[in-house]
Amino acid sequence: MPKPTQLVCQHLENISRDALEKYLHIIRRYVVRRQGVYALYRRGKLYYVGLASDLRWRLNAHLKDRLAPHWDRFSVYLTIGDKHLKELESLLLRVVKPKPTGNVQTGKFASSENLLYQFKREIKAHQRAELNVLVGQGGELETPQKRRAIPRRGVPLARYVSEPFNICARLKGRSFRAHVRRDGTIRFRGRIYKSPSAAGSAVCKRSCNGWWFWKYERAPGDWVRLNVLKG
Repeated sequence: MPKPTQLVCQHLENISRDALEKYLHIIRRYVVRRQGVYALYRRGKLYYVGLASDLRWRLNAHLKDRLAPHWDRFSVYLTIGDKHLKELESLLLRVVKPKPTGNVQTGKFASSENLLYQFKREIKAHQRAELNVLVGQGGELETPQKRRAIPRRGVPLARYVSEPFNICARLKGRSFRAHVRRDGTIRFRGRIYKSPSAAGSAVCKRSCNGWWFWKYERAPGDWVRLNVLKG
């Protein structure tokens, strides 16, 4: 079984500012030319969250800059690579929301989709349908479970489709894309297939489990296998 991908490789937590000043030469060896996330605390409460591609320089700077009078302890988390450092910092800021804070900006994500707007639209649609049922102007309320309970004959993907979306797959170093239509059928290279496996077989030229072969974008940048739709 492959080892899980690691982000944090070493950490040093809840260390006093005095220790940093007195034993900087020791701590410097741990953090020199190392990247990661760090946190500054004031009287046991989080005051500032930051990231740095050179933690030695950054910690030393905070002994003298505008934050210097406001913190008495610190923690550092050394990461493998710096690919996700900025978003990791943003995530921490949005979760903990330190107050009072030395952070000027709140956390921002590069391309994350805010589900709040979709959530509000779906609540409003449900409330309208609920009102129609209450005043006798509508039938029974439709739920996701009830929609899935009525599959379209011969089209297994149909019960999971509310709007069209794209799917993709890789085979022998090549990428393949297809389009799931509103009725659950799949268009691949101008032909229509009734199931993911049929479309997958058209790519592989042999029998294929399409639910594992194809992936769809569950959220921006988050591609997962089609079988996830089955819950």
